[in-house]
Amino acid sequence: MLKTHARRRHVSFHTPGHKNGKWDITELAYSDNLSCPRGCILTAERDIARILGARASFILTDGSTCGVLSMLYAAKRAGVKTVAVKRDTHKSFWNGCATLGLTPVVYADKDLETTIQSVDAIFITSPDYYGKVAPLQDIRRLCDKHGKLLLIDGAHGGHLHFDKSLYAGAYADMWVDGVHKSLPALTQGAIVSARMEKYADLLRESVAIFRTTSPSYPIMASVEYAVKYPENKVLPMLVRDLANAYPKRVQVKDDWTKVCVRVGERAFEAQTALEKRGVYPEFCDGENVCFYLSPATTKRAFRVLKRSVAWLCNTFALGEEKRVQSVHTPLVDMENGETEWVNLENAVGKICAADCGLFPPCTPLIGKGERVLDEHVRLLKAAPNVYGLVDGKIRVYKNFNA
Repeated sequence: MLKTHARRRHVSFHTPGHKNGKWDITELAYSDNLSCPRGCILTAERDIARILGARASFILTDGSTCGVLSMLYAAKRAGVKTVAVKRDTHKSFWNGCATLGLTPVVYADKDLETTIQSVDAIFITSPDYYGKVAPLQDIRRLCDKHGKLLLIDGAHGGHLHFDKSLYAGAYADMWVDGVHKSLPALTQGAIVSARMEKYADLLRESVAIFRTTSPSYPIMASVEYAVKYPENKVLPMLVRDLANAYPKRVQVKDDWTKVCVRVGERAFEAQTALEKRGVYPEFCDGENVCFYLSPATTKRAFRVLKRSVAWLCNTFALGEEKRVQSVHTPLVDMENGETEWVNLENAVGKICAADCGLFPPCTPLIGKGERVLDEHVRLLKAAPNVYGLVDGKIRVYKNFNA
């Protein structure tokens, strides 16, 4: 998108302040304008929409979070008030609902159709952080049957557009691709798309609200590059072979880019040991160490992965699974209750007043209104990165013990 212009003589008297005006530039005579594209950016967005099968696609330099907020705002403008959602959904959804006044309705798989009938839209994450793709065809059928809007957070599945049976955009009314997560784009590069004109118009309005007015041109260019990156047909087969070699320890679900190794309660210790060896997994949930690949993963890097998986399986015996799911604890008049920050050790049995969890995957380990358990405290203390805590303290409802 910017290759030709980068070769020109360019003396910068514009932002940004580093004044190296070749790649990292602003809206100039030749560089087009993301807020109202008419040139190279418009061409890039149209190319992206064609590849993804969208009516319209919008480049984002603010990450998938911007796309989620834009989808929710567009849905609200379309008349949506209630949204069905699974418990393990990214914090951007919960924050978006709270900000926009949408009501989330948490459902279990067995209650899917009943729940869909009672809400205005459904929001799903596909693939999830462990590589599981939702039953997209079934959910699309139910949405069509009951006339509901389908929104998909496909932040971790941008590479799946090569296989439409697994790709969010083949089923959703609006969806997000976080291309920087699984394609070779710069961090924060993402796309939000719509498959029908009426939602495309609403999304255009939405991104104008949530998207930065100072978008990064390198990120924009990398998004276009990533979507046009060729399919890797060899690596998926190698990944499946690796999983087959360790059937009780290595799990690769629908999405081949997520390789999860069961380690047991010493998982954080294993993650630290790997990092000392120069190998950095995506995240650890206290039970599994999860490695993320992409079509750009090299053969050399894959050999490192094979050695690392073998080392994990040989070094750490698989103990009893410890990871737990929170139990939702609805309380009367809890919303306006007085809160306080307490040390994690003193929070067990109390009711959490703000979402918190491991980072990544940035889904609530304990949601607002849920009881703090011993296992939650163990995980939050052991994890190297968390969110929702301040100086090791957690926000709870005061004078309330469950």
